[in-house]
Amino acid sequence: MREYTISHKAGAEFIGTFWLVFGGCGSAVLAAGFPQLGIGFMGVSLAFGLTVLTMAYAVGHVSGGHFNPAVTVGLFAARRIPAADIIPYVLAQVLGAIVAAGVLYVVASGHTGFDVSAGFASNGYAEHSPGKYPLLSAFVIEVVLTFVFLMIILGATSRRAPVGFAPIAIGLALTLIHLISIPVTNTSVNPARSTGPAIFVGGWALAQLWLFWVAPIIGAVGAGLVHPLLELLPEPEIETAASPIRQSSTA
Repeated sequence: MREYTISHKAGAEFIGTFWLVFGGCGSAVLAAGFPQLGIGFMGVSLAFGLTVLTMAYAVGHVSGGHFNPAVTVGLFAARRIPAADIIPYVLAQVLGAIVAAGVLYVVASGHTGFDVSAGFASNGYAEHSPGKYPLLSAFVIEVVLTFVFLMIILGATSRRAPVGFAPIAIGLALTLIHLISIPVTNTSVNPARSTGPAIFVGGWALAQLWLFWVAPIIGAVGAGLVHPLLELLPEPEIETAASPIRQSSTA
């Protein structure tokens, strides 16, 4: 069977991250506040989850469907990918996010009254947090939610997990993460997703961008180190009431 080259994998990561940023941020910029019919936090959260779910099925078999530098680094920490993949993956993801934000900017700027400085779905803290949450709150929630996100990814893609369902679990996890944290940071858990809009907003968005690289990567590396420890634990012996035979998984 022919192996995918790093160019194929990077291309898949570019396309997947483009869709994540264009679909997720696009729903926030174009549809969330539409008069009387806006989709709100619920709709934006679902949009982000659907972008990952759909692209994981579309190109996940090529690259693994990371679409997120934190995921790539976390998977490396868990020894799921080689170090040589990190730079090509991250570059493709960041470029995909910037191109998506550029296309979204072209579309959104066609509307009278559009003001990119209003936020453009950028992530922020303090006065730039949707709920005015401070730096500490933003840092903690980004670390914790990225940690949980990577734990779900690592578990759903484990060789012991049911085959074919990982994109559903991962997409729903990202939806839930957004439902929790949009009021705090506008939800990042993804440095590329944060970088794309910040490039076009400039100013405060670029000044605060460091947090949305540092915190997600800390959370992802933590999960990458913790999850393999769980995988090494022996499976419990099961004794049913009907039979004293001790059962164990053969997986």
